[in-house]
Amino acid sequence: QVQLVESGGGLVQAGGSLRLSCAASGRTFSGYAMGWFRQAPGKEREFVAHISWSSGNTYYADSVKGRFTISKDNAKNTVYLQMNSLKPEDTAVYYCAARRIVVTQYDYWGQGTQVTVSS
Repeated sequence: QVQLVESGGGLVQAGGSLRLSCAASGRTFSGYAMGWFRQAPGKEREFVAHISWSSGNTYYADSVKGRFTISKDNAKNTVYLQMNSLKPEDTAVYYCAARRIVVTQYDYWGQGTQVTVSS
């Protein structure tokens, strides 16, 4: 059974940094893409970034490009989201997700971790 468990959220001042972690278990993830999404109150869930587990190729939403970095540790089966220069509009619940690289729909989701950026 696939499990994705996020951690690392919290309260930070604008301009600060946080690193989110997503511990993945239950299968091998080669051939998968791991993504981060976020959902702010009253808004739809939006894509943040993804990384190919096999190639390490990354892709970012324009809103976070240059501020956020997605990475992975194969040995720990963990994906990270380093968030720098945080803004109040980054406040949201952040979710980790996984999908097969050949499809667009994400099959597995974590429970989410809250990130709050104060001004």
